[in-house]
Amino acid sequence: MQELKNRVAIVTGAGGGLGRSHALELARHGARVVVNDLRGDDEGAGVHAVADEIEHLGGEVAVHFGDVTSRADMQAMAELAVARWGRIDILVNNAGILRDKTFAKMAVDDFQRVLNVHVMGAVHATKAVWPQMIARRYGRIVMTTSSSGLYGNFGQSNYGAAKMALVGLMQTLALEGAKYGVHVNCLAPTAATRMTEGILPPPALARLGAERVSPALLALVGERAPSRMILLAGAGSFECAHITMTRGIFLGDASDVAGELCDRLDEVTARIDEIVPGSGQEQYQLEIAKATAA
Repeated sequence: MQELKNRVAIVTGAGGGLGRSHALELARHGARVVVNDLRGDDEGAGVHAVADEIEHLGGEVAVHFGDVTSRADMQAMAELAVARWGRIDILVNNAGILRDKTFAKMAVDDFQRVLNVHVMGAVHATKAVWPQMIARRYGRIVMTTSSSGLYGNFGQSNYGAAKMALVGLMQTLALEGAKYGVHVNCLAPTAATRMTEGILPPPALARLGAERVSPALLALVGERAPSRMILLAGAGSFECAHITMTRGIFLGDASDVAGELCDRLDEVTARIDEIVPGSGQEQYQLEIAKATAA
C-alpha cells in the first residue's frame, strides 16, 4: 500500500518502541520520514538504526536529534523537513517519559518534568509545523494520549494529567484547523515499550507489540483520516473513546438546589441519550435550552 506516497512525516521519540514502529509503518506506506529523538548516551544509535531500517525498506529518511521541550530544537526539526522535502504533512507527537510514584511520594520536579515532555513537547512540535500546514491547507497531527489520562491509573498522576491535557489540546486544535484541512486526533496505545517494562506481566507484554498499534496511526494520518477522534489500540484491537455529556436535570430556582442536587445525582449521571459535544459551547447551549423550556 502507498497510502502516504510522498507525504512528509515527523515522528518524535522515534528511537525505539512506539516511535520506531510508527516511523517504519509510515515509511512502508510511502511517507518520507523525519525520525527525531534525543542523542543520548549511545550517540543516537537507536535513531540511526531506525533510519537504516527505513532505507532498507527503500524509504526516504532524515535524522534529527533534539529535545521536544526545546522550542528551538522543534523549530529546527520542522526546518529540516521543509529544507529536505519542501513541506510537512504529518506530525506524530510520540515522545514521552514516565516518573511513576503515588502523588504523596512524588517530587514536584517529577510532576513538572512529565508535563514538560508530554504537553509542552507536543505544543512546541505542533507550533513548529502549524503555520506551514495552515498555509498549505493540509495537515495531519496525532497526539499520544493514554488510558491513564482518560480513566486514571494508580501512581501516574503526573502522566495521567499530561495525557488528558493532550486530549484538550487536540479538541481545540481540531476545531481551529478544520477549515484549513488540518486534522488533529489522539491515539491511546497499549504497547510493550521501554516505558512499560516492569509494569505489565510477561504474558501480556508478549501480546502488546508496538507494531500492533501502528496501523491505528495510519487510520489517523491518511487521506481519509477523521478529526477529533480518540482512537485506542493494543494487541490488535481497536476502540474509540468519547468525552460525553449526560442530559442531566434542571433545578432552576428550587428552594434548596444543593440539597436536591445531592439527592438526585443518580439522575444527573444517567447515561441515557448522552451527548458527544461538538464543542465546549454545547454545555451552555444545553443548559440555556433547559432553563428556557422550564
